[in-house]
Amino acid sequence: MLQVGMKAPDFTCQDQNGNIHTLSEYKGKKVILYFYPKDNTAGCTKQACAYSSMKEQFNEKGIEIIGVSKDSVNSHKKFEDKQNLTITLLSDEDLKMIQDYDVWHEKKMCGKTYMGVVRTTYVIDENGMIVFANDKVKAATDAQTMMNDL
Repeated sequence: MLQVGMKAPDFTCQDQNGNIHTLSEYKGKKVILYFYPKDNTAGCTKQACAYSSMKEQFNEKGIEIIGVSKDSVNSHKKFEDKQNLTITLLSDEDLKMIQDYDVWHEKKMCGKTYMGVVRTTYVIDENGMIVFANDKVKAATDAQTMMNDL
């Protein structure tokens, strides 16, 4: 996990609509950048829906919400449509951004070891600096926790 006080790595990724996003385009705004394992899974759906339902509140505070996973643009679009999501979802199929943000780690489930995305939330300030980092995220309460803390 990257540490508070570090410069956030720039990125170039497509969203669920095929639009290109870079961190530099958010200069002057705060960004909640959250990494999640997989579209349409229970925890990831709760997290995305909660951020979507609170998007206007975050925007009123000048905060943009961006979710990132290794799922494809097409998968993100289906996820957005199925769940009526209103937030930006970035596709990082080549894992560059995921690795740059140090959220690709060995995980264990049901006795199996595999590599995967560790659910992590970063807050990046208006100057591109990491001001908050958490890799012990509870999917169902992440959005509300971030609203309370910010």
